[in-house]
Formats: sequence, C-alpha cells, structure tokens
Amino acid sequence: MIEREPAIAAWESFYVIVGSSAAALTGLQFVVITLIGAEEKPRSGTAELRAFGTPTVVHFCAVLLVSAILSAPWHALRGVGLALAGCGAAGVAYMGIVIRRARAQMGYKPVLEDWVWHVCLPLLAYAALPLAAILLGRDPAPCLFVIGAAAVLLLFIGIHNAWDAVTYVAVERRKVDAKKD
Repeated sequence: MIEREPAIAAWESFYVIVGSSAAALTGLQFVVITLIGAEEKPRSGTAELRAFGTPTVVHFCAVLLVSAILSAPWHALRGVGLALAGCGAAGVAYMGIVIRRARAQMGYKPVLEDWVWHVCLPLLAYAALPLAAILLGRDPAPCLFVIGAAAVLLLFIGIHNAWDAVTYVAVERRKVDAKKD
C-alpha cells in the first residue's frame, strides 16, 4: 500500500464528499443550462451566460480539482502546495475575467448581492488557496482547514449562484407569460 502524507490522509473522507458533490452539481448545472437554452424565447444571451453561468461551473470544477489534488497519494506537502497554489492563482486570474464579463454584458444589471456572490466571495476563496498552500509546509493543520473552507465556500457559492440563476429565469418567465395574458 502507498504511504500518504499523514496530514492530508485524515482529510480523505472530506474530499471524497466535497469532490463528489462538486462533480454531481457540475452535471446538474449542465442540465440547467441546457433547459434554459431550450426556451422558445431565451431570456438571456451568451454574454450573460459567460458572466454568470460559466463561473458557477468553473467553481464546481475548482472544488473537484482541489479534492483530486488532496486525494492523490502525495508523499510530501511541497507538491501539494505547488498544485494548490497554481489552482488558487488560476482562480484569482479567472475572477478578473469574470469581473470584465459581468461589467460588459448588457442583458442584466448586477446588484450588490450579485457582486458579493459572483465576485467577492469567489475571489476570497481563490486567494485563500495560494496563501494557505504557501504556508502548508510550515504548519499543515490550520492551512488544511483554510483549504477545506475555501473548497466548501466555492461549493456553496456555486449552489447559491445556480439557484439564483434558476429562480431568476423562472421569475422572468412568469413575467413574460403574464404579459401575454
């Protein structure tokens, strides 16, 4: 049997649960986007989907990636730290793209809650990853809790944002249907 880094081995069940949840929710998000795209008269276009839908899938996939990284049979924390730092840095960079897309789209005017859930909280989670990853070799226990918290935060952000998108489309559909009557 392969020896795993002991500090990470204790988190195996956590990352199996979190990673599996992220994978399942990614699949559900594809179903939701397909249903929204199949509408007779779509309420949103590609710009809105890129600004608000795609990041949700990216957050779920980031959680899946973090779970995969921490479930791998690492022998030392250095490699784990490098992989997580790269993941977090990519997430921070991606949030710059999300901000640009949210500001550029014209079909929906984001409110404060949108900026908090679609930008601020994901940016916080992604920024926590490289910071915790850098310190992982010095004091693994608190850093692993920060990494776990970032993963769960991204998971809940994805759940919130997916629900927000679905309820927005449902409400908008009712408004359009009510105008027809």
